[in-house]
Amino acid sequence: MIDNTRGILAMSAAVVVFIFNDALIKIAAETVPAIQAIGVRGVFATLWVMLALAVTGAWRQLGGVTHPYVLLRGVLEAASSIVYLIALFQIQFAIATAINLSTPLIFTALAVLLLKETVRWRRWSAVIVGFLGVLLVIQPRPGDIDVWAWVVLLATVLGVFRDVLGRYLPASVPTLVVSFTSAVAVALVGCAWTFVEGWQPMTAREIGLLLASSLLLAAGYQFLVLALRSGAEFSVIGSFRYASILWALGIGYVVWGDVPNALALFGIVVIVGSGLYILHRERVRQ
Repeated sequence: MIDNTRGILAMSAAVVVFIFNDALIKIAAETVPAIQAIGVRGVFATLWVMLALAVTGAWRQLGGVTHPYVLLRGVLEAASSIVYLIALFQIQFAIATAINLSTPLIFTALAVLLLKETVRWRRWSAVIVGFLGVLLVIQPRPGDIDVWAWVVLLATVLGVFRDVLGRYLPASVPTLVVSFTSAVAVALVGCAWTFVEGWQPMTAREIGLLLASSLLLAAGYQFLVLALRSGAEFSVIGSFRYASILWALGIGYVVWGDVPNALALFGIVVIVGSGLYILHRERVRQ
């Protein structure tokens, strides 16, 4: 039986640092153009990863960035990150996070189709119920669909394909090198777009927010890739993204005063309950 413990711990850590990273850049983007904020954060994240490469000596294996899967994952990272963050700046923090939690359902489907994992009916049921919770949060209604909610969903799909590629990365390429590729891809796209739109001078506070956000982003890259390369079942570790909704609710309320409506709150409860059930079933199996 596969031991998923390492993957679960790494994914849980990634969830925490990514959600605080999203909060910091959303705050920064209130006064800085969104794409500029993404590009600057990407540059800072690249510098953090370069420092780690130098300290650990992993820079000697930077040639691994030319591997097709590593490059493709970097492209998908840039696409999913930028699409998600642009939408994040337009809708409530908790709502965007909840929509992003459709990831476990997509993860589970791809785990069966591509990775040939065995997913039994209980886990399928829990994941599908979780996705129904996501629909309660999005609340799609004919003629009254928030386009930004669906943009977040598009970013989520791109992110899942990025993560599936993590399972196919060659073992000879260090995790730090994969993180470096992701950071550089986001920095290049963000900065290139900024040159087209124009540059806005930033205050010390804005730079500080982006610097802190970039440190969390660099750490999140590491934790995520470690989780994906741990050998743990995708259909299990994917469900631990559900924990992010609790952090998002708290941050959204404290920072922006966001309070989802009753139906959205019920959907969030359904999402969290689904994730907890998957965790319970994993413990039973172990």
